[in-house]
Amino acid sequence: MPAILESRHATAVLVYPRAGTPAARRGQSRAMPTDPTPPAAPGPAPATRPRLAHIAVSRVQPLRVGDHDEPSGIRKQRIDGPVAVGPLGLDGDEQADLSVHGGPTRAVYAYPTVHRAFWQTVRAQARVAEPGAPVPPGLFGENIGIDGLDETQLWVGDRLVFPDCELAVSEPRFPCHKFNAVMGFNQAAKLMTQSGYCGTYLAVVRGGTMTAGQPFEVVPGPRDVGVRELFFARTRKAGVRSPT
Repeated sequence: MPAILESRHATAVLVYPRAGTPAARRGQSRAMPTDPTPPAAPGPAPATRPRLAHIAVSRVQPLRVGDHDEPSGIRKQRIDGPVAVGPLGLDGDEQADLSVHGGPTRAVYAYPTVHRAFWQTVRAQARVAEPGAPVPPGLFGENIGIDGLDETQLWVGDRLVFPDCELAVSEPRFPCHKFNAVMGFNQAAKLMTQSGYCGTYLAVVRGGTMTAGQPFEVVPGPRDVGVRELFFARTRKAGVRSPT
């Protein structure tokens, strides 16, 4: 497997023009990275066993994007109780564009709950939520929220072993314009790209069921390529500027 250069990331804040200026009247905003952190090293093993925080699914439905509607399954809603997990994902979940979401290698989308504080802050800065307002489970389009683990602690090929099913890390999630639409402001995808808070897609190795609150085990794969370093490498290749 080819070597992937490591990248470093920075948090980003929204900077708004003063009221009354042309930019303010147009409702524009821009993202400015703070001082970058040192290059990201492989994350340490979790101190406690990771846990499945929540489960969310959605059927395909119209999503307002600009001045028109587009079909999308990004608006996930939290569900309770055991959920069946099959080769193509969770029971009750759908994706509209199978070229970028869904299918056997992108059956389940996992997002670390540790990033919710970051999004809580930037949503308030973007004036789409009140300061301190809770971040609803499923807001990022994730099927599962995971506690105690983030992208720096996951590599392609790692397996997430739950009591009754098993998933494998396949690739990062890359945000598109629909992420901006569901988040309610046009800098959301850029902020995900700058921060590297991308989450990861999972393939289903062994189907079964999963329930929110369950602990799970991470079984290491080859550990050649980390999720976050792959995310930054691909966004650079695509011409998307990431922090340096």
